[in-house]
Amino acid sequence: MPRLRQVARKDATSEIVTKTYDRLFGDRDPVAEPGTATGTRGDWWTVFALVPDILDHANKGFALYRAPERKLDPVLRELAQTRAGFNKGSQFVFSQHCKSLRGLKVDEAKIAAVPHWPVSDLFDEKERAVLAYADCLSLQSGRTPEAVFDKLRTFLSDEEIMELTYITCLYDMHAVMTRALRLEFDDRDEPVVEVAAPEKFEGLDFLDTGRR
Repeated sequence: MPRLRQVARKDATSEIVTKTYDRLFGDRDPVAEPGTATGTRGDWWTVFALVPDILDHANKGFALYRAPERKLDPVLRELAQTRAGFNKGSQFVFSQHCKSLRGLKVDEAKIAAVPHWPVSDLFDEKERAVLAYADCLSLQSGRTPEAVFDKLRTFLSDEEIMELTYITCLYDMHAVMTRALRLEFDDRDEPVVEVAAPEKFEGLDFLDTGRR
């Protein structure tokens, strides 16, 4: 379950919350009857509804990156978003944007190769540059070699690079938030935990080779 409480329909007093619920869930209470068309529980929305103006801001962000004013190729946009989700370990962001790539008719093999794109020959020069930049943003906190930026400039305008940067960083944030709050597919226990030693094992310094 999410780490923060969810807002039931009966407790929603903001119009932005009720309109969001209507659009995504019909007349259902998404807390009592969870589920969205994409297969998620929908608790991203019900938790964001705790602060209606934040939900409104997030909704406007979704509208912004899909607006007709955008110059950036949507496939390049989605490759970067998908890679950011993977890099941040967000199963939710990664899964949702794999679906978006599929909706854009991107080949299944290419979608499956996003996690290991550096060793894949499925991506063209432009896609590889965008994926490299996504790695700079989401793995290196924006530290970007000039060679990566110079390559982007060979096929993207300044406006397109700005869109790519903003949208990728926006979804980097969403990935971090969903993991921290255990929303949607990121409601998972920490996988890296100590594996217990045998019952009779005594603690020792593993550098003390004489005791092994």
